[in-house]
Amino acid sequence: MLIHADALHTQKPFVATDHDPGHGRDITWTLRAKEAPEQIRKEWVGTSWIVEVVTTGTRDGKPFNARHFFLTSIRTPPEALLQLVKDRWSIDGWHWIRDTQLHEDAQRYRGNGAAVMGCFRTIALNLLRLVGFRSIRSGMQRVSHDITVMFQITRRVPEPWPG
Repeated sequence: MLIHADALHTQKPFVATDHDPGHGRDITWTLRAKEAPEQIRKEWVGTSWIVEVVTTGTRDGKPFNARHFFLTSIRTPPEALLQLVKDRWSIDGWHWIRDTQLHEDAQRYRGNGAAVMGCFRTIALNLLRLVGFRSIRSGMQRVSHDITVMFQITRRVPEPWPG
């Protein structure tokens, strides 16, 4: 959808929606963006939009509804802004797993040590997914006290890439 440049300076809200079925989820994303009023633009220099993102649907068969508000300085069509929000939340979801299950934010490694440990954590998470664990927590509980299972996982050969 193209938006005429003059339309970006109006108070008319812009809307974008997207639907994501799959992976045990059926989610509808709705983004509403409206130009920020003058008092907000004065307080937060560079702010262009007030944005509301509503997600509704089901996850693992359970209904959910979430609403989030934020300010942004990005001036882009609503569809592009919605894609940026979705991309950001997918990254945050991965970070949440790393922090809650692996306590990554509490680590005291610095410099190269932090990068090396981050790589090890990524390898561990990907290996658990590779062998079929849908829950990182249950995968860690299963393998953390059994060195033979850990070695079996590391020797597993992934399926060839279909491309």
